[in-house]
This record gives sequence, structure tokens and C-alpha cells, in this order.
Amino acid sequence: MSENLNPFAIAQAQLDEAARILQLDPDMHAFLREPMREFHFTIPVKMDDGRTRVFRGYRVQYNDARGPAKGGLRFHWEETIDTVRALAAWMTWKTAVVDIPLGGGKGGVVCDPRELSPGELERLSRGYMRCIARYVGLTKDVPAPDVYTNPQIMAWMMDEYDMLVGHREPGVITGKPLPLGGSAGRDDATARGGIYVTREAAKVLGIELAGATCAIQGYGNAGSFYHSLAEELLGMKVVAVSDSRGGILNWDGLRATDVKTHKAQTGSVLGFPGAQTITNEQLLELEVVVLAPAALENVITARNAANIKAKMTAELANGPTTPEADEILYKNGVYVMPDFLCNAGGVTVSYFEMVQNAYQYYWSAPMVHERLDQKMTAAYNAVHRMADAKKVNNRVAAYLVAVDRVAQTVRLRGWV
Repeated sequence: MSENLNPFAIAQAQLDEAARILQLDPDMHAFLREPMREFHFTIPVKMDDGRTRVFRGYRVQYNDARGPAKGGLRFHWEETIDTVRALAAWMTWKTAVVDIPLGGGKGGVVCDPRELSPGELERLSRGYMRCIARYVGLTKDVPAPDVYTNPQIMAWMMDEYDMLVGHREPGVITGKPLPLGGSAGRDDATARGGIYVTREAAKVLGIELAGATCAIQGYGNAGSFYHSLAEELLGMKVVAVSDSRGGILNWDGLRATDVKTHKAQTGSVLGFPGAQTITNEQLLELEVVVLAPAALENVITARNAANIKAKMTAELANGPTTPEADEILYKNGVYVMPDFLCNAGGVTVSYFEMVQNAYQYYWSAPMVHERLDQKMTAAYNAVHRMADAKKVNNRVAAYLVAVDRVAQTVRLRGWV
């Protein structure tokens, strides 16, 4: 029987296991298993050649019992509503596991932003905001950047929202440029949070990270910053990295500044001087201390999980490991730092940005880093204690912590 790789089916299966262990009331389980609301849009955009193209867009507000929905917006040619539902569910558990007063949401537009001119991209971004404006806001739902979106796109959306509502509300969007109310420390927050979790896990496992080898699959924002911070903060040796075109390997190590410069000049990590070319699949199976999947979902499956030789995986991507693969990794002693714990640094600093926007006082980068460290360390310790107490893998433990917190809030509100 083949694996079900539908991301929302995977998210629901993971919740089902947590509900079984927590002995959740069936009505509560049923409520938490589905999004509270979702929106489907058609977005007409005037193209540079005068044609009008119609794009499909989505926004899912999975659960807002603990606070306003929070979650990124993806521009991707293979976007589906089930991917958005799954990501919104994971955002619900992510905000709960780091214990910030937010719920979970996610958005997506089916498009290839690489094929759009800057003007077309701006019109699409503003068109999406016009579709969702009545459903978002600082107390309702706060989008942020995600795959193929960036601070400039957030700036256009914030400006469109301000014009629609007739007043300034910078907290409607996070991940904004600093001059428009963005937060210091937001650019590397996802990776930095993952670094703090990696550090804490290494302490528990008795692993010395200085000089330890690391491979990173995916060299976007999270992967490239994880490379820099692994060197800077942990003294690790990154030996392999990859992007959508393929990967590179050098067992003597790859310096982050050099790889980033090469990619900026050529558009890919491929062709980096002195490195061997490998595939993304080969990178995943390297014998390293830390493997960081930082690309898209479903890259570690039942098909290749038994070949994973890393001692630890730091999931910077959302949903990189299937439930079947989780069981294999756990049995083989691979220590998994699950996605909605390991990559929660991004939403945590987004929350910090909302706080700063609300009272118009902005923190220094060292203050953001210190507070992020406190949140990530506390979240890791809560998950580790749960895994130890229940004798379950870290993903199940993270679900137990998060689902219990959301269920308590739903119960106190009297919704179920």
C-alpha cells in the first residue's frame, strides 16, 4: 500500500494520534480536525501586455481560539487548497507549542512569481489583499511572507489594506521592511529558532556541535541563514547544501559567505568551485550529524527513511517527513526536531513584530534574539519532557503539548 502524501491527510493523521494519546473527547477531536473557515478567491490581474489573467487564491483560518490567526502567504505554481489547509493546521500547533497568543492560518496563490514582472507581481499582491481585506486585521488574521513571497510583497499588501480601510494598521502584515514597521531579527528568525532548538537537542543527546557536520536541503531564506548561523553560533561544518536544481558536497566544508555569493551571481549553488555535484536525494542520505530539510514537504518518506544516516534532523521546512517515515526514523534512532517546533522562530518574531506595531516601540536585534532564545528553549524543553514522559517521538510529543493547549482554550471558551 502506497503512502498518502496529501499534506492535509498527513496533518489530520498526526492530530489523530495525539487525540488518541490525550484521550480527547470525540467532539473536540472532530472540531480540531477541520479548519474553522476558509476562503477561495479569483484574482483578476492586468498583465503588462494588456491581457487579464485570473489567478486562484486561498486563505485558511484553521483555528483562532488562542488568538488571531497567523500564517504566511505562498506564491507557488503547485499550490493546492489541501497544502494550505495543512500549513494552517501546523501553524495552529506551532503557535501553541511556543505558547504565543495566536491561532493558525495560511494563504496561497497559484502562480509562478518568477514569470511575473515587478508590476504584475505588485498588482497580484494588491489584488490578493483586496480579496482578503475584510477577513484580516490585527485582531483577526495576520499574514506574513512564505515561499516565493518577501518583505516587498508584504509592503504592497499593507499599503493596499491601509488604503481600503482608511487608516494605518501596520500590524495587519508581518515580515515587512524595517522602515514600514518590520522587526529587527525577522530576516533570520526561522533559521535562528532552528539553531536554538538544535543547540538544546545536542545538549540532551550529548553531541558536541563544534566541528560537527551538517547538510542542508533547500537554500532559500531558512536554509541559507541556517548555514550562516550554524557556523557563527555553533561552530558547525556545513558540508553539503542544495537548491531546486541540485546540490553540492565538500567534506572539508562550505563557507556560507562564499556559497551565498556564488548563488547570488549564478542563480544556483551548482557549479560552486571545489565542490562535488550531488542530487537532492543523495544529500538527504549523507552520513552527517545534522540534516536540515529546508525545502518543501514530503522529502523524507517510507521510501528513503531507512537510508537517513544523520544523527539529528532539524526540520526547517513544513511537513518534510511523512508519518510512515517518522516511525522508521524513530526506530533507527534518528533524533527528529519536528517542523512546528524547529521552524517556529519565524512566527515567534512575527508575534514580536505585532507587539511592537501595537505600541509603536521597537526593539533592538539583540533584544529580539534574547527573547526568541527564551521562547524556543522553553518550547523545546516542554516537548522533550513530554516525549520522555509518554515515551513517544518528538513530533507526537510536540502535538501533545500543542493540541492540549488549544483544546483547553476551546473548552474554556465553551465552543465544544
